[in-house]
Amino acid sequence: MKRRRLYSRETIEAAQLLGAQVALARRERRWSARELAERAGITQPTLRKVERGDPTVTLGVAFEVATLVGVPLFYEDRTRLTLDLDRTRDRAAVLPQRVRTPAVGVKDDF
Repeated sequence: MKRRRLYSRETIEAAQLLGAQVALARRERRWSARELAERAGITQPTLRKVERGDPTVTLGVAFEVATLVGVPLFYEDRTRLTLDLDRTRDRAAVLPQRVRTPAVGVKDDF
């Protein structure tokens, strides 16, 4: 039996917000669900999951559908997204590649 994953309230609300924005933008463009699903290369049931805000939809699918209908990801200005991505990569470059759990000290008090 498949184990069900639990998501935080913030995750669920963020997925629902993105889904509602996608559904609204699709209707504003006067696209049918079938048309958007075809453009995104997904099935209509998957599109319905995106528009409902189902957090089990893959991130790439949700972002692609949002991009197709013009829902901004993170910022209205695309250049700001690129700048923040570069800045984050620069910060990550100076950090260690791995994070290790500290070794437990030897207990020699016998």
